[in-house]
Amino acid sequence: MSKGSEIARVQKGALTADEAEELFSRVDHTGHTDEERARRQRAHRREKGVSLDIDPLSEDDPSGSNVGKVITKTAVTFVVVFLVAVVVGQVAFGLMRRANTANLAEEANVRTVASALSGGVEWGNGFTQFPMDFTVQEADENTGRIEVSVVDTSSQNALECFAGSQVQATAFAVNALLNPNINTVVYHVSVHVGADGKMQQSSLFGFLKPVGDVSSFMTFVWTKTQSEAGVQFSCSITGIDATVQSELRDQITTSFTPVRILSGE
Repeated sequence: MSKGSEIARVQKGALTADEAEELFSRVDHTGHTDEERARRQRAHRREKGVSLDIDPLSEDDPSGSNVGKVITKTAVTFVVVFLVAVVVGQVAFGLMRRANTANLAEEANVRTVASALSGGVEWGNGFTQFPMDFTVQEADENTGRIEVSVVDTSSQNALECFAGSQVQATAFAVNALLNPNINTVVYHVSVHVGADGKMQQSSLFGFLKPVGDVSSFMTFVWTKTQSEAGVQFSCSITGIDATVQSELRDQITTSFTPVRILSGE
């Protein structure tokens, strides 16, 4: 028999595409098409602990043509669940933060002031946090005075420290001055200074603190006065030495009011 006739004979007995698909639709992971024999084989494997009775091919999709749809559905479900978890976590964190934040307008004492400095205060549409290193010198509604000190370890230079501290002092002071029994808020700011005279920062996400000497940077003094015309808040900045003034003048590029104020003109 010639080679060509042999190939023709083999091809003549081959399964068509439809027949092959129909055959594989009836074959499970045991390799049997006979359902009863396949069931016995699976039971035998379970007894021997050889394999689990899990068919890697779905009964509804023996050819695996829906694998892409299943993967897509699983991925979408994971993304949706992840986003929902993130949103729920943010809402829960916000609620917990507000619940644990002291409201100095209602009660101002050493405990509530320390809680506000530790947990932060709401300011505008956001939330203002303070340096981790702080002390409370005074917080008394009888004297109407609050005085605190913080050590800035996040600013790189005088301008950053001035800008950040001004926001922090304003948020803290206004929150406290809304208390009818508080009329004065003093907010001292200090920094770590190295041997080279430059500010030092925390590193390793704040875990490693600066080791330079602590030096006074500036003080914000907020006062409240009440009259028939209404309530007036005012702020004065003291304690800026000549070195800090010079550094701020060099970093502020405008010739308007900030420079004139800091230069004493």
